[in-house]
Amino acid sequence: MFPGLNLEGLPLWVHSLIALLALGAIAKSAGWIVESASGLARRLGISELIIGLTVVAAATSAPEFGVTILAALEGRGDISVGNIVGSNIFNLGFVLGAAALFRTIPTSPQLLWRDGLVLLTSSLVLLALVGIDFTLDRWDGVLLFALLLLYLGWLARNRKVVPGSQEQMAFEAIHEAPLGLPRTILQLTGGLVLLGAGSHFLIEAASAGASRLGVSEWVIGVTVVAAGTSIPEFATVLAGLAKGRYAISVGNIIGSDIFNVLGVLGLAGMLHPVELDVLARASLGSLCAMVVIVMVFIRSGWRVSRLEGLVLILIALSRWILDFALHSGRI
Repeated sequence: MFPGLNLEGLPLWVHSLIALLALGAIAKSAGWIVESASGLARRLGISELIIGLTVVAAATSAPEFGVTILAALEGRGDISVGNIVGSNIFNLGFVLGAAALFRTIPTSPQLLWRDGLVLLTSSLVLLALVGIDFTLDRWDGVLLFALLLLYLGWLARNRKVVPGSQEQMAFEAIHEAPLGLPRTILQLTGGLVLLGAGSHFLIEAASAGASRLGVSEWVIGVTVVAAGTSIPEFATVLAGLAKGRYAISVGNIIGSDIFNVLGVLGLAGMLHPVELDVLARASLGSLCAMVVIVMVFIRSGWRVSRLEGLVLILIALSRWILDFALHSGRI
């Protein structure tokens, strides 16, 4: 995107500063894209239910989408796929764990057997596709994206909008006065440009930082980059907790993770096949194990307790430490 740009020779603190600025740009672009896209969808007469479902997914997954797609197009498969795998683990470990530490979160059988089971199936499918040959090719992407369309179609037919949920907040935004068409188009264009630029600089800074730290791009993608792109999920959950919306935290996190695996990686695979580090299999196994643990916690008394939240945080933290400790020096 920026020919001749080389961050390799810069100090580590400069890489970190560039990454932080890039994350800020990505977060800002997400808001612009969501607001303008929902306005255009209304003008085209698209169903409010469909807008609500897609706007929610886009709002929390825009950073993962930008970084993953651009990294795939640049042939950086480890950052592309590692970002999604690490982001999902971060969401289930740190974000959900922190929310449960704040207050015990009630759950439901529907959350377990519908969304939880879809996330587990999606993660297992990804493990089967990527863990065998360490590549994400176009047919893998087609399969993942097809599963997303089936899931969204089922939701559109059966899902009700829960008061206080992210879908409800999306509907409230939809009913606000829309922007004028010229401003809507300008805002959407600006958001996409800002998302692309921020994603590019984050990828370059992460890659250069990995070289200086002596770790592989997979480790950086599955940890540091993943944590950065999970900021919207973390902010959304914190905002929900501040407003007393405790019951929806688990569902929002699981829904975002499903979209990451099926939608973002599906599209990335279709656009540009990538090869992955052999570490991908272990990280994908960790993701599947984390999903199973979360499902067990959802079922235990139909709530995620403070103790269970602490366990989730410790598991995610331990995985980070092991990634850096065991795989340093692999570039």
